[in-house]
Amino acid sequence: MRTQIVAGNWKMNCNLDESLHLLNELKLKDFSKAEVEVVIAPTFTNLYAVHQNLNDSSIKISSQNINENEEGAYTGEISPDMLKSVGVEYVIIGHSERRAIYNESDELLAKKATAALKHDLKIMFCIGEMLDQRKADKHFDVVKDQLEKGLFHLSASEMENVVIAYEPVWAIGTGETASPEQAQEIHEHIRNVLAKKYNQNIADQTSILYGGSVKPNNAKEIFAKKDVDGGLIGGASLDANSFAEIVMSF
Repeated sequence: MRTQIVAGNWKMNCNLDESLHLLNELKLKDFSKAEVEVVIAPTFTNLYAVHQNLNDSSIKISSQNINENEEGAYTGEISPDMLKSVGVEYVIIGHSERRAIYNESDELLAKKATAALKHDLKIMFCIGEMLDQRKADKHFDVVKDQLEKGLFHLSASEMENVVIAYEPVWAIGTGETASPEQAQEIHEHIRNVLAKKYNQNIADQTSILYGGSVKPNNAKEIFAKKDVDGGLIGGASLDANSFAEIVMSF
């Protein structure tokens, strides 16, 4: 059975006090009935403090980015070993904002994926199309191309530590949301692409998350689709009650 995951990407929000306050609110929630892996991704400066304050919580920590190099003269960057040393279990790679704002290429993201796995970090690898690509009916080709260039250098065994997050970029921060049917259609396509490259077992066990403006009022319907295994949540993850509602949608 695939792991159901709800991950909160806090992006460049919450200073240290705010991060710990949000964490403490989340720790008061009972997620045990949902049978979902809950992951939060604070900003780099707060990762260690959040990890130290998890106590006995089942919540896991992700970083929002990673550098592809082991160490060296890369001012302002964070290496895989540094992340591992402060309790990080997951890394988000290829988020649409990293691709669009910082021009991260598929080739660079492939190197980041290799670096993360080398240090036993799990990956949330983001893929997804822009609005013009969706309108041109190229969304299937776009996500296939991103998978091939970013992940398909990995072995089948390495893919066991990869979660895929599908982001319809046109539905992030716009108030637009892909319909549950649109989400299911593209998630099924992603799984078929994985099966053709690797095998059906790898495809069936890979968790594929939806990352397009998930809210408490639409999460249950989206998560009910057979190939949607959870969500990568942006804005709604900054409110403990909203995030908890999304988790409990399972």
